[in-house]
Amino acid sequence: MELAIIVGIIITFFLSFILFTKKGKNLADKILATWLVFVGIHLWLFYEHILVHNYQYPALLGVELPMPFLQWPFLYIYIKVLTNQYNPAKKWLLLLHFLPVISIYIYLIDFFILSPAEKVFVFEHGGNVPKYASFTVTMLVLMSISGLLYFLITYRLIKQHRRNIVNQFSYQEKINLDWLQYLFVGMGLIWVVIWLRGNDNLIFLSVVIFVIFLGYFGIKQVGIFTNRFPTEKELEETEIEIEKIKKYEKSSLTESAAVLIHTQLKTIMESERLYENPELSLNDLAVYLNVHPNSLSQVINTFEGKTFFDYINYHRVEAFKTMVKLPQNQKYTLLALAYDCGFNSKTSFNRNFKKATGFAPSEYLKQLNIVLD
Repeated sequence: MELAIIVGIIITFFLSFILFTKKGKNLADKILATWLVFVGIHLWLFYEHILVHNYQYPALLGVELPMPFLQWPFLYIYIKVLTNQYNPAKKWLLLLHFLPVISIYIYLIDFFILSPAEKVFVFEHGGNVPKYASFTVTMLVLMSISGLLYFLITYRLIKQHRRNIVNQFSYQEKINLDWLQYLFVGMGLIWVVIWLRGNDNLIFLSVVIFVIFLGYFGIKQVGIFTNRFPTEKELEETEIEIEKIKKYEKSSLTESAAVLIHTQLKTIMESERLYENPELSLNDLAVYLNVHPNSLSQVINTFEGKTFFDYINYHRVEAFKTMVKLPQNQKYTLLALAYDCGFNSKTSFNRNFKKATGFAPSEYLKQLNIVLD
């Protein structure tokens, strides 16, 4: 057990170091790095005070007690920032999530000013002394309530992010939904262990496993521990462009206006083939049509019966079906033609093709007796 905790501490601080020294790190990277620092400190304090009963730092006794209340807020804020579901002008509001932790530290001031011997006595008795006996029970109740509340609002945040993806983007491969789900499920499992009243060893062992998986999936996930996500400057530039779009008047969309937008949409999709851009977004298309993104989304949903994601990928599939029938194109590979139509991965092409036609690409070609090189 001691070895597992030591390994967890080393990995946690190592991952945090990678994030802090990452070139082009954005606000989400800084939040994740800071979160990992607190996780590492919490693991170290558990090792020192609980696991090996080493009280050589009595001034730090009790510092770890409010730290469980940091975990869900950090995850929630990280997801909120990473998915751009927050107002950059009101970042300070995110700090309100840490008020419970601050309140607990204020409550523990009386404990912190005790003599080292008195602090050690309280810890050696597991907090079962008259003044602090109810504190442990209260903490468990509050952790259960806090965990359930953050579980629900974080789930809602991820659900909204998924909705935003299909309504605003024509691709998903570079959008880190799986990464967020791993974090969410991992945190949820840790809280299940806490709710089941698992002992401290089991709880902190689950935290170590969580950190190991966080590092593993974070390294595999594009941009988490590498430099392939936008920098803060790039994100600010994107936000400026979005604000320009939002300057269009948000009047209610009349039927005649909707018909006009739909007509223009069909025309440019046929003539300009904008779907060939693998990273086409709703905002990009709205700027091209000079309409508000909300109006464009409403038109696509109403007239096409599809989300923006499905609408664009439907056009890509139809373009592929047209291209693959031309003899001069049959010297190319299936994936090369898919890329020409706007798909950016084999997985995306196969999934969307089957969704649109009911057949896998290979089955479709077999029906048409088409053999590609």
